[in-house]
Amino acid sequence: MKYSARWLEENEKQIFNHFINVHPKGHSMQLWEWGAIKGRTGWQPWRMILEEDGKIIAAATVLERKLPLIGIPIFYCPRGPVVDFHDQEKVDAVLASIQDLAKKRKAILLKIDPDIAAADKELEKYFLTHNFHRLDAGKNFEGVQPRFVFRLDISPDEECLLANMQQKTRYNIRLAEKKGVVIRTGTRQELPKFYEVLKETTERDHFLVRAYSYFEDLYDTLVPAGFGQLFVAEYEGEIISGTFAFLTGQKAWYIYGASSNAHRKVMPNYLIQWEMIRWAKKMGCTLYDFRGVSGDLSEDNPLYGLYRFKKGFNGEFTEFIGEWDYIYRPFFYRFWQTAEKLYSGKLKGLLARFRRGK
Repeated sequence: MKYSARWLEENEKQIFNHFINVHPKGHSMQLWEWGAIKGRTGWQPWRMILEEDGKIIAAATVLERKLPLIGIPIFYCPRGPVVDFHDQEKVDAVLASIQDLAKKRKAILLKIDPDIAAADKELEKYFLTHNFHRLDAGKNFEGVQPRFVFRLDISPDEECLLANMQQKTRYNIRLAEKKGVVIRTGTRQELPKFYEVLKETTERDHFLVRAYSYFEDLYDTLVPAGFGQLFVAEYEGEIISGTFAFLTGQKAWYIYGASSNAHRKVMPNYLIQWEMIRWAKKMGCTLYDFRGVSGDLSEDNPLYGLYRFKKGFNGEFTEFIGEWDYIYRPFFYRFWQTAEKLYSGKLKGLLARFRRGK
């Protein structure tokens, strides 16, 4: 057999993370630590590696969770697996190994949403001819992970990055500096204040927020390990904005953002993004991901303001290939689809929580 696959134990975390860090498609949501975080929110993490002559050539963090009521699990491999998707033999070997585990665990499906552009028709053809089912998650934030993002190549020097931004974005960055806004990395003791501002943001913009304990876990698991960082914007001695970033290899992601209703005119959100970009460059990153925007770019879309804000930094609007389900048990998969569409009340709420990973 050309390749050998195996599932790892805790003492192999270092070699697993090293591979995720150095691989071009490595992602924070494939790190060992991310599996540990999800393991404390109702998921069971599994980590596998594919080897050739003793060298790791692919890896995957697979999350298992049982569906409500019927108690049968599904698998989810967030932004993975980490493999050269244009090497069909490697992809086949990874999927075969996950399928072996799925048979043992009686899983219904494997959900993937890889870090691959929608323009990759070769991979799309592979999925369509290999038992995958495409999911239409809409153009906003209906999917598990954002399908549309802004990404910025931060390999140019800072002067060039600033020059490439839209004039208004540069102006707002400088305005915040002129007004005395200070951006710095946040401490563990400042996490409650960040969460307070985050709740203020969610109430203003009408979206849900996870429990404070989840952000404690994020900080305690990722920041000391060098895979995450909290940032705060301070004005006149008060924290008025904050963000949380993920870091893996040469890539950084803006994950959570919070801004107070007070002092919005001093533009802290522009300066905090710029300082996060500068931090990412110092950490050796060449890619900064602003994360999700809507795929509906019409100006009357309520989410257009988010698109306009991120676009101002001159990132590249990117559409991913989307969510795909590899179906192991067709009967139960049909039940899962029907339940999503038809059930209401308590079951609908449970399914919605499941889709958001809560």
